[in-house]
Amino acid sequence: MKQSALVACLFCLFSLSSAIAETPNVVLIISDDQSWTDYDFMGHEHIQTPHLDRLAAESLTFTRGYVPSSLCRPSLATMITGLYPSQHKISGNDPAPLSRKTVRESRTVPAYQQLQHDLINHIDKVPTLPRLLAEKGYRSHQSGKWWEGNYRRGGFTAGMTRGFPEPGGRHGDDGLTIGRKGLEPIFDFIAESRRELKPFFVWYAPFLPHTPHNPPKRLLDQYRDKTDSLPVAKYWAMCEWFDETCGELLQHLDDEGLRDSTMIVYVTDNGWINRRDRSAYAPRSKRSPNEGGIRTPIMIRYPPSVTAKMDESTLVSSIDIAPTILAACGLQPTEEMPGINLLNEAQRSSRKEIQGEIFAHDVADVQDPSASLLYRWVIQGPWKLIQPADPRQPAQLFHLLNDPHENQDLALTQPALVRALAKKLK
Repeated sequence: MKQSALVACLFCLFSLSSAIAETPNVVLIISDDQSWTDYDFMGHEHIQTPHLDRLAAESLTFTRGYVPSSLCRPSLATMITGLYPSQHKISGNDPAPLSRKTVRESRTVPAYQQLQHDLINHIDKVPTLPRLLAEKGYRSHQSGKWWEGNYRRGGFTAGMTRGFPEPGGRHGDDGLTIGRKGLEPIFDFIAESRRELKPFFVWYAPFLPHTPHNPPKRLLDQYRDKTDSLPVAKYWAMCEWFDETCGELLQHLDDEGLRDSTMIVYVTDNGWINRRDRSAYAPRSKRSPNEGGIRTPIMIRYPPSVTAKMDESTLVSSIDIAPTILAACGLQPTEEMPGINLLNEAQRSSRKEIQGEIFAHDVADVQDPSASLLYRWVIQGPWKLIQPADPRQPAQLFHLLNDPHENQDLALTQPALVRALAKKLK
């Protein structure tokens, strides 16, 4: 009897370890308002990001990563759904203000509040990562930026954001304290998941390095003599502060023995180029179709099945995050998801181009994203075409390998290429 019990126990342990191997934990780290250049491993001259540098070295790291839209709310909605903004219909941050009112003034008007409800309702109509992962028994935790009402609206089983219509519930409320005031809610959630023997998904989208740029003095002091612009120094210090929180999270996973059973995915919601005169974004960064708005490194660390590599040529997009996570967890992407599994080399090598779409900050029609469309863009190999929605504005063409900061528009010298790339967008 004792031998039979031992065999049965060993079989249970083997079955449990096999189940865990098939269902890795997943941690999605999302930087908020940070340029693709603003990491030490991406070549920044001053910003120190030792923890993200290490993550990049241990990951399959794509330096030519992109988000389809360079504004936080539609970008985050793409990550959680694996869909373009024109598919999930969350194209901007807020409904357009009512006549002769600002957005802030409109928020107290019932008609505007209904538009806010209608915009959030789109998240109920599409599959989300937490809802899909629940099919495999995952618990999911939301922290940081979250626009789509209460965290439960996204399918999370736990979270921090109370959400609209609660006071301050526009884009994260209580969730925005994560990172800036420690990581205990995430650590507690991980502990609860382990006690329940459940795999977990963590959405870590801190309000960092996003404004307010109020870094700890010890970090600001490190950058104050590296630039004559105090706003720039503050932003650089915020980037390092964000890096420190990532290091704390990654170290906790290691301390808990979770390195080999947890997939780490890293991306930025949109770019940011800090103005020199104040803590605000400069042109050709956030909300623009330029590299400063849409480009981001994308990293995947999962030691059991991902070989570390710095990939500087493959074009990848945040629409690939959902199908990649689902595949790693033994699930299929939905038919509507246009992205690929980034861990599938054949799918990566067969990709020819990536595309995106930029909409206005204020949503003109909460049911029709095209009413707010400003630009579409496509990248094929080294070439990038930016196509304005307004036909009176000219298209722009850049050779990104020779001109990564888009200083030389080649549209007039390459009309045939402009036409060919424009067909891709249609």
